[in-house]
Amino acid sequence: MRRAWRIVKEKHSATAFDGEGAWLFGGRWNSRGTRLVYTSATLSLAALESLVHLNPPVAFKYVAIPIEFDEALVEIVAAAGLPADWTEEPPPPSTAKIGDLWVKESRSAVLELPSVIIQAEPNYLLNPAHPNFKKIAIGKPEPFSFDPRLL
Repeated sequence: MRRAWRIVKEKHSATAFDGEGAWLFGGRWNSRGTRLVYTSATLSLAALESLVHLNPPVAFKYVAIPIEFDEALVEIVAAAGLPADWTEEPPPPSTAKIGDLWVKESRSAVLELPSVIIQAEPNYLLNPAHPNFKKIAIGKPEPFSFDPRLL
């Protein structure tokens, strides 16, 4: 079994896995209008992935939500299979096409991709519309706070 983490504002914990935020705003791996859920392989990577989007840093109450899933649910995309511009900021359209197509084709419930922040560690995209999404075990939200020195 693989484990991953998602950090969200406490007020969003009940809807943390519906893909609404990605659908409304898009992200590196999806265009607006495509539902995805962004998660990370470790809690520390999830914290870093959250921190890069806090500009300016704002103190909210957060929760960390663990998830577990079988490797059979995962499609892996290695860095070598990504477009040359995949790490650029702001994220280029080429990376959104990857997630959009993955969701459209419903190839798997989980897509593993390298993190831009720490390329040796993976992030996982979850497809909440995939029939096997229900096989992903979503744990209980746990209180989480960022060390103030990071902010």
